[in-house]
Amino acid sequence: MSYPDPFEDKSPWEETPDTPSDTPAPATLPQEKPMTDGNKVRVTLKGGSGYDAPWVTIDGTSVADALAQLNNKDVVKDLVDAAAKVGRYFASTGKPAGGAAPKKFEGGKVVSAGDGEHQGDTTCVHGQRTYRSGSNWEAMFCPAREKSEQCPPAWKDKKSGRFAVKD
Repeated sequence: MSYPDPFEDKSPWEETPDTPSDTPAPATLPQEKPMTDGNKVRVTLKGGSGYDAPWVTIDGTSVADALAQLNNKDVVKDLVDAAAKVGRYFASTGKPAGGAAPKKFEGGKVVSAGDGEHQGDTTCVHGQRTYRSGSNWEAMFCPAREKSEQCPPAWKDKKSGRFAVKD
């Protein structure tokens, strides 16, 4: 299979298709030979924008192989659901990666956050809660996208200074 020269002066988007505009392009890809020299294609699906979001990677021996794996929708859905479930469980343990205490930046230095610094319910089964405040309130909200899946908010207790989910 040959690929267009990326340093060529013409743009591939300026080319006119050989098929009439009312005829859809075929949905099949050209056959590719599997890569046998150790090269592979990796597709990474990330479950969120944060650094702590779960990832799923799919490795293929070629672009066509990776696409064939992605087109197996039931298997990909099960894999993504399993990764999300494990990610939620891991986040619910409150244990940072590596088992170390969480760090913070203070006075130009990185310091460990001790138990006295604990802010209360700042995480839920969906991950790190999002801080929001109003004129006379502060709360941490669940990061789940769907409203129906969100955990109750953790409101800040003005006396203790900690966030807590009210029963």
